[in-house]
Amino acid sequence: MKKSRFTTEQIVAILQEHAAGSAVTELVRRHGISRPIFYVWKKQFGTLQLTEAKRLKALEEENRRLKRLVADQALNLQVLKDVLGNGR
Repeated sequence: MKKSRFTTEQIVAILQEHAAGSAVTELVRRHGISRPIFYVWKKQFGTLQLTEAKRLKALEEENRRLKRLVADQALNLQVLKDVLGNGR
């Protein structure tokens, strides 16, 4: 996944500006983002506050790390099964 040039804090701040009444066109132009990216952020972070958004990012990173760990373990298990199966 491509790393955003915006931090979670910046994304939440932009979305809060929109919630405060700023027009999407103005926000997009001022921050140098595309409309689709704005709406992806809005869908992902929606009504989250900054602390909730940070927690969401941390959980997503932990989930990504754990999935990688499980995949590595499954691969190791398969290799062991193949070695033990072929050694007989």
